[in-house]
Amino acid sequence: MAKLTKNQKAAAAKIEAGKAYTLSEATALVKEITYTKFDASVDIDIRLGVDPRKANQMVRGTATLPNGTGKVVRVLALCTPDQEAAAQAAGADYVGLDEYIQKIKEGWTDVDVIITQPACMGKLGPLGRILGPRGLMPNPKSGTVTMDVAKAVKEVKQGKIDFKVDKGGIVHTSIGKVSFTPQALKENAKEFIQTIIKLKPATAKGTYIKSIFVSSTMSPGIKVDTKSIDE
Repeated sequence: MAKLTKNQKAAAAKIEAGKAYTLSEATALVKEITYTKFDASVDIDIRLGVDPRKANQMVRGTATLPNGTGKVVRVLALCTPDQEAAAQAAGADYVGLDEYIQKIKEGWTDVDVIITQPACMGKLGPLGRILGPRGLMPNPKSGTVTMDVAKAVKEVKQGKIDFKVDKGGIVHTSIGKVSFTPQALKENAKEFIQTIIKLKPATAKGTYIKSIFVSSTMSPGIKVDTKSIDE
């Protein structure tokens, strides 16, 4: 059994065994138990009472975090010439079409999000085997296939995220950085949780939000009292 480091012991000592913290307490505590030398990400994991194997219980969507994610998101806008200037003005890091499609075919995928127009999807089809496994394939459900490329670019740059429940019924995402204030982390967490609640499938039975945990990179998870999300 691996031994706990000094920092791991210090972090564990600050978490009361079996206690479910309020969202305010959890977002403050996660900063206290993080000892990384870099600005660690703060994550939230929500276990849902759904069966992801059933299409009518799939939970997937987007949320715009009020305080952003704290991450630098590299955006590629694959669009027609008439939308290029607007996409650049909105903050896209790379803008074009055929030249970038060729680069991707040659193995270039040095971006975090790709946004395109419905008219351009035909050209992206052959790139599915490259972009799909990396989670980069544009999708109308995540808002990355749109008529208004500039608007989509701006939203992503401001903190829009997309998420999807995994096979275990858990939705996971980053809600900021340890350098954020507890209030900023709480606001981002509440926005994400409320979005999840709005997406509750009509066919989901029993308890929908089963558990919520907040953690940072390499820190223990902090259990959140699900009744505190409306505080």
